Amino acid sequence: MTGRGRRRRPRRGDYLTELQRDLTFVRRPNLLVVLWRWRWELMLAFGLPTELSIIGIRLGWAWALVAVGAILTTFTAWPGARYWLVAHARCVVTAHRVRTGCAQAWIQTRHGKLPIILLTGPQPYGERVYIWCRAGITLEDFEEAKGILRSACWASDIRVTSSSRYSHIVVLDVIRHENID
Repeated sequence: MTGRGRRRRPRRGDYLTELQRDLTFVRRPNLLVVLWRWRWELMLAFGLPTELSIIGIRLGWAWALVAVGAILTTFTAWPGARYWLVAHARCVVTAHRVRTGCAQAWIQTRHGKLPIILLTGPQPYGERVYIWCRAGITLEDFEEAKGILRSACWASDIRVTSSSRYSHIVVLDVIRHENID
């Protein structure tokens, strides 16, 4: 047993775990994972033109052009809509940047799998990211990699907390503005 002020002596398994982590590469995702990670971009690239084509076929191409004009006018003339669009575009980019930061900081399982980004939502200070930690990934891994994640997300600070209800959910607050509530 260790005393109160003494650090425990590292065991042989700790060295092997650290070496194994350093030598494990991030696994390539399968097709379903790639589709999930790029779902927003795929919806914009394929869903929006498909929807406009359906409107054009059923109601006429004039109505499709009116719909496009109304959408563009709304986002250019109304500052609230423009803020909403930019905030949600940042959420999509932040999810990709967090994933890249996790890969660079070796936040992965022993088999090379990254944590799953469940949801990214806009907040007044930046974005809030909910991450599902697979077995072998802990909150402490994210706390140790705050510097790497901060630079990967182009943020001024990163705050790492755990979900109050589920211990395997980590909450990252990507802080872009200093006026945090």
